[in-house]
Amino acid sequence: MSDQFKKPEDLFGFRYAEEPSKENREAEEREPAAERAEAEAADAGETVYRPYGPVSGRESGNESRTEATTFTYGPFGAASSAGSGSGDGSGRHLPANREYRPFTVSGNGRHWENPPRRRTSLRAVFASFMVGVVAVGGLMFAADRGNWFSGTQLAGGSSPTQATSAKPVSSTVSNAVDTVRPNNISKIFEQASPAVVKIETYTTVQNRSGGNSLFDDPFFRQFFGDDYGNGNGGNGGNNGGGSQEQKSGMGSGFIFDSTGYILTNEHVIDGASEIKVTVNGYEQPFTAKLLGSSYDLDLAVLKIEGSNFPTLKLGDSNATNMGDWVVAIGNPYGFDHTVTVGVLSSNEREISIQDTNGTRNYEHLLQTDASINPGNSGGPLLNLNGEVIGINTAVSSEAQGIGFAIPTSTISEVLDKLKTNTKIPSKPVPFIGATLQDVNSTIARQLGLDSASGSYVYSVLYNSPAYKGDLRQYDVITGMDGKTYKTSTDLIEAIKKKNVGDKVTLNVIRGGKKVDINVEIGDKNAFEDQLEQQQQQQP
Repeated sequence: MSDQFKKPEDLFGFRYAEEPSKENREAEEREPAAERAEAEAADAGETVYRPYGPVSGRESGNESRTEATTFTYGPFGAASSAGSGSGDGSGRHLPANREYRPFTVSGNGRHWENPPRRRTSLRAVFASFMVGVVAVGGLMFAADRGNWFSGTQLAGGSSPTQATSAKPVSSTVSNAVDTVRPNNISKIFEQASPAVVKIETYTTVQNRSGGNSLFDDPFFRQFFGDDYGNGNGGNGGNNGGGSQEQKSGMGSGFIFDSTGYILTNEHVIDGASEIKVTVNGYEQPFTAKLLGSSYDLDLAVLKIEGSNFPTLKLGDSNATNMGDWVVAIGNPYGFDHTVTVGVLSSNEREISIQDTNGTRNYEHLLQTDASINPGNSGGPLLNLNGEVIGINTAVSSEAQGIGFAIPTSTISEVLDKLKTNTKIPSKPVPFIGATLQDVNSTIARQLGLDSASGSYVYSVLYNSPAYKGDLRQYDVITGMDGKTYKTSTDLIEAIKKKNVGDKVTLNVIRGGKKVDINVEIGDKNAFEDQLEQQQQQQP
């Protein structure tokens, strides 16, 4: 029988019911023992089979039992031979009432092996892959068509007030919102670029005189000819010397009026004897005329002859917030119409830049990380509506991504005056009209002072507030309005904090005596303008 039907107590499919009886036992003892074994097996639900002894003359059907040993054979009673179950009364079969366990295998069962693993078909793998590709592709297509994950829909749903508060503009630039980056830069550039111009400046350079030119020597003329050097031996004119125009600088600007008005920086055209303007779409550059400029504000307005020029609209720089996207267009290093993008890093910046004419003190500047390089000066800084919010002016030479632009809030106040060449009133600068320096040990010893402290009056300007208040050279100012100032720097800063027209009392030591002098704070710019007018009136 198969091993799957074995009970745990079976050993090799059978067990001994009792010890075999000895041959010399009495027949009376065998029968009761056999009957007891049968009874116990029947109670256990086993089929009991009594085998007979050796068979002799099997063909005759007579069998003699030689021993009464009792055996059991599992649930069905081991089938020894076909004749043992014939039911002729020679052997007795008892029904077995055992639980049927078809697949129970005990211990290390024999003749049981795992079925061979089924190999996966390559065709099935490929079919599964294609199903996944089709499913994912379908989801991506549906997401794209349905705009499931677009930032435009999210931004539009989360901030409806922003869309309604946007100012209408006359341009065709799309104002769509993108939460990652602006998506209308190309449209802004397409619209604004034609109005951005390149400005080239020229200065007059004196040529060498005729007597100092090597080309006047006959030895050199036989090699280079008489026409070399502008046709007159290299003199560029006549034998007495001449002049020629030499390119001195380059910058950017933009047209804000269709009749040819251009706005740029004053330092772009400073010192130029001739200004050439290249407008996109025109083969030849225009010769521009300087209408008005301001050194302090670093602004200038030019005019070219013509009409129907493309223009840019001035926007409101005060409406721009830090972090808003901005676009810069210009001609850095001669690369025409270069566009860079950044954000508004900050506003209300103050910087000072020294040049050959003095120091420019800039105020209320916009700071941006949009790339600004030499040649960008005078170009527009635009918002995402394509409106000008500033003029690119300066860049930090000690860092990257720090550029500055003059805001349109400053430009709008003076633009009309620049167009009409009307003088722009300068911001009042409080001063007293005296040159001061710190008192050192040498000055203190010469003037007989107890300590080297205070401000030494080196000179006094004629007709200045200090002159009118009787402040004199060699005076030492120790304080103002009763407050002590040990250095000239501290005193000057205190004077600048006063308003023009304020009256102050200077505490002065003169000739070893303490003297109080009353001085009215004046305006430095007005005083310089008055001096300039006086000089012009002199023959």
